[in-house]
Amino acid sequence: MTPREIFAAALQIPNALAEQGRAPRLPRVEWAAWWDKTIRRWEGEGLPKMDWDASLRYFGLDIMRGLLAEPGAELIRDEADYERLRPRLFAREAIDRAAEQARRLAPAHARGECTVRFVLDGFFWYPRRLFGIEGHLYAFYDYPELMHRINQDLLAFNLEALGRVCEHLRPDLLSLMEDMSYNLGPMLSQACFEEFLRPYYLELAQALRARGVPFFVDTDGLVDKLVPWLLNCGVEGLLPLERQSGVDVNALRAQYPGLKLLGGFDKMVMHQGEAAIRAEFERLLPLMRAGGFIPSVDHQTPPGVSLEDYRLYIRLLKEYTEL
Repeated sequence: MTPREIFAAALQIPNALAEQGRAPRLPRVEWAAWWDKTIRRWEGEGLPKMDWDASLRYFGLDIMRGLLAEPGAELIRDEADYERLRPRLFAREAIDRAAEQARRLAPAHARGECTVRFVLDGFFWYPRRLFGIEGHLYAFYDYPELMHRINQDLLAFNLEALGRVCEHLRPDLLSLMEDMSYNLGPMLSQACFEEFLRPYYLELAQALRARGVPFFVDTDGLVDKLVPWLLNCGVEGLLPLERQSGVDVNALRAQYPGLKLLGGFDKMVMHQGEAAIRAEFERLLPLMRAGGFIPSVDHQTPPGVSLEDYRLYIRLLKEYTEL
């Protein structure tokens, strides 16, 4: 099986191919680039300077490519600012770049040599880029009509980008950037989610289902309260599932049997030696065997992890992902 076929099989619940002995292993992926400080440390410890694909091959990881279509962002205060800037925010060039990147990736993707994670701005994330953190939270109450206008425009942009990319390849998952939770839970109420985000989630989910693209949301922090809100909007999966925030992937799957998960490996144990890393993989092993879960670092590998530490993590990742 190709790495892309292995990835698709692992997202099934249960992993029927693994049960039949046809999938040789689980995917071995990094869903996000390493921190720049981490890379600088590793280069000081002997890592050659390489691009992303070469780095993944160096460590023996599967190649996952991120494909981004991102609208522009400039700070706004009110409707007048938004209307003045709107033609620049949703310029076609960003969509053209994503389509061209998809065209270049298409041959390797068709051969199964890489998976593609298509990344779009979410309906919490993007208004925050425009208003700033504090202004965004006030905007739910001070500028409700503008909040809807922004997300209507974002939805149109995202749907056009999806259509253009799918002319060349079908992404292996859609990752919607949101970061709408922190270590105590969501940053907004369910009422605000239902009013200002849910309508746009539903339309995006419909377009993704029609194309057979799994719908994931990228949100840090404690996600437990968010999960039913998202599932009711057609979302299928979550990443990165930060253990430090209290996320328990086994408990989430027990409560939501259809939920797909990517990440979940506690980055805070990566520098603590083999026993600690093994214990973390043992914690995740039941879900790895169940399907619908792809183990990966629960965010970018921090600079406290040495190159030797990371090589140990990779060695154990390969051991535990054998079926």
